[in-house]
Amino acid sequence: MILGVFYTIAAWKNKQRTKIDKNKEVLIKSCQATIRLKPNPDAFRCRNLSYFCILIHQKVQFMSVVVSQVSKVYGQQKALNNVSLSIQAGEIVGLLGPNGAGKSTLMKILSSYIPASSGTASIFGYDVQLQSVETRKHLGYLPENNPLYSDMYVREYLLFVGRIHQLGNQLMKRVDEMIHLTGLEIEMHKKIRMLSKGYKQRVGIAQALIHDPQVLILDEPTSGLDPNQLIEIRQLIKNIGQNKTVLLSTHIMQEVEALCSRVIIVNKGELVADDKMDKLSRQIAGNGLFVAFEQEVEAAALRKIPGVKGVIRQREGWLLEPQPGKDIRQEVAKWAVDQQLTIVSLSRNSLSMEESFHRLTL
Repeated sequence: MILGVFYTIAAWKNKQRTKIDKNKEVLIKSCQATIRLKPNPDAFRCRNLSYFCILIHQKVQFMSVVVSQVSKVYGQQKALNNVSLSIQAGEIVGLLGPNGAGKSTLMKILSSYIPASSGTASIFGYDVQLQSVETRKHLGYLPENNPLYSDMYVREYLLFVGRIHQLGNQLMKRVDEMIHLTGLEIEMHKKIRMLSKGYKQRVGIAQALIHDPQVLILDEPTSGLDPNQLIEIRQLIKNIGQNKTVLLSTHIMQEVEALCSRVIIVNKGELVADDKMDKLSRQIAGNGLFVAFEQEVEAAALRKIPGVKGVIRQREGWLLEPQPGKDIRQEVAKWAVDQQLTIVSLSRNSLSMEESFHRLTL
């Protein structure tokens, strides 16, 4: 019987090792797909399970976060459907989506709070499900509701969290550093329940950073703050993002534009957009050209310009839709000269972050 138990345990451990190896292969393939690479001799995989890297032209690209084909099902409801993405070290990425889109579910999976129904996710190469303890060592997480022990003093609470992370001799130093970094000096001797919401958010960010993680996940970090608190917390996040990977969810478009170099949009459990801010707006808007004239112009006349496919009247001018692959700026300028018209505005059509979000999540 003892021998049977021994073999059962050995078989289970072997199965877990096999699963980790398979997950690692999936993570590397996902990473290659994300940065549009084909497998080649210049790429290599690190054997150490603590991370994996890809060498491209003798430059190492570290992926802090990798999500590969992740789905999450609650009964009959699919909260996430086959989501794949990756985030490089040092990026500040905005995660957007309407209520119920799956943002918080994705963040909970990445933080090892809940398991995915299928697919894999990793933080610095650690599988968030199979290696959750190691994952937490590299991850700081601020949940949406910012759960704090309200009867504890600020400094007392940070010491408590630091002991959970087993900081040892570094505990006092890290607590002092976090109090200074988050601007809690004047509030550190108060009980948490006595703090304003802005300072409570600072405490939440401090506890997420106290063990010096490489990745920081912030779920609605500025929700409910007044304008002054918004500015302070945004500046804090920007400072943190100088040497951390930050993934933050928000409904405030100005916040994404102010903080993030890249935006990921999730709608109805699916990833619908993942790109740089400016590129995303251009992709949605297309190659349209906005033009305004000093004189009155008829739509029928504009349609005669070579390369123009469609014409839309706007409040202060016209939106011209070009034929595929056509750059009509020179043609429009030449036509205006021939018609003795004065152009007062000529620009490529662009969309604000709000307009881009609206079009993608309708």
